[in-house]
Amino acid sequence: MKHEMQDVLQNNILRFWLDKMVDLEHGGFYGRIDGHEVLHPDAEKGAILNARILWSFSAAYRVLKNPEYLEAATRAKDYIIDHFIDQEYGGVYWSVDCMGNPLDTKKQFYAIGFTIYGFSEYARATGDREALEYALDLYECIEEHAFDQEHNGYIEACTREWETIADMRLSELDANYPKSQNTHLHIIEPYTNLLRCLKEMQAKERCDYVPVLGAVLPVGISVLSETIVNVEASLRNLIDIFTDRILNPETHHLDLFFEMDWTRGAGRLESYGHDIECSWLMHEAALVLGDKDVLTKVEPIVREVAKASEKGLRPDGSMIHEANLDTGHVDDDLHWWVQAENVVGWFNLYQYFGDRQALDRALQGWNYIKTQIIDWENGEWHWSRHPDGTLNTVDDKAGFWKCPYHNSRMCLEIIERVESN
Repeated sequence: MKHEMQDVLQNNILRFWLDKMVDLEHGGFYGRIDGHEVLHPDAEKGAILNARILWSFSAAYRVLKNPEYLEAATRAKDYIIDHFIDQEYGGVYWSVDCMGNPLDTKKQFYAIGFTIYGFSEYARATGDREALEYALDLYECIEEHAFDQEHNGYIEACTREWETIADMRLSELDANYPKSQNTHLHIIEPYTNLLRCLKEMQAKERCDYVPVLGAVLPVGISVLSETIVNVEASLRNLIDIFTDRILNPETHHLDLFFEMDWTRGAGRLESYGHDIECSWLMHEAALVLGDKDVLTKVEPIVREVAKASEKGLRPDGSMIHEANLDTGHVDDDLHWWVQAENVVGWFNLYQYFGDRQALDRALQGWNYIKTQIIDWENGEWHWSRHPDGTLNTVDDKAGFWKCPYHNSRMCLEIIERVESN
């Protein structure tokens, strides 16, 4: 599986983005290739797409050391700094036009979180201090403007100037509530990576530092312990939010939408892809935090949430998207990102808990991806297959939401996890 995934990562996923998505005219990367393989060079460019490109190529370079990946990651980093960072008010624009001019200037904290994820991964891969500083600035931005001092947790969005915004939805598919599981999931994810980056950099500086006779301060050490303590506190709090607020104690699914005071809203919704993704991301957060008491609390919940996601599994190893228990509507399309998280989530249970059935599920899920989701002819993965097996060509091959992130991360997670064992 490891060797197959490395081949898919390099020759199917990343090759597609290098060959077809680099915008040589206006810089950065194109905003869209549709489901029929047609490039739309005039499409808007989303913050999420560009931040995920930054993360994917940074992580691939860190693991595989291909200089072509570093070049792509640096291209993404520079483009985000030059076009997405709001130099006046801080934060990150939601989108820019094809030439890099601000288009939708709202501040969606989900997108800011992903930009932290990308910058911190670039810093991990290269030791680049500029990327780390941008990541830390955006962390402070979320803590200042999104954190709810009264009820805890993080709100969804603000205007460009950090004022209240009426429509806080992440997309048209979401309910309009001030807090969501999805945004919290993609804040805990970058905060985990930021903390890991800070710890790695601090350890390296301590190894590299040679004290001079009579020196008072460790000259050259720039990762402050106070910064690490602050990020640790934020991450610890986010773990508690997931275990004590977002987790439904009766069903062990993750509820999706909340009022400011954490009253659950939008009905009984279950998102199986988010359940299995959260099971391993929450576990990763506790592992990086390194607190044994937190890990003791989290690990049983990790297994419970993964077990709850079994409801979305099909006999062939694939996983459906989500269900509304109030209306009876089931979105049983087989989305590319759900399949990728399905593999990592079950492999995580095998790796840390010795669950052989979970390994079988990871392998079965990977087999479904290989046979049904990967586009072996044109590169990258299809958005989804419908329950009857027909291919979804309506949604993008690459675009605002279709990025080299879930699938490249799945490959990199398996490569690193197998090597570590």
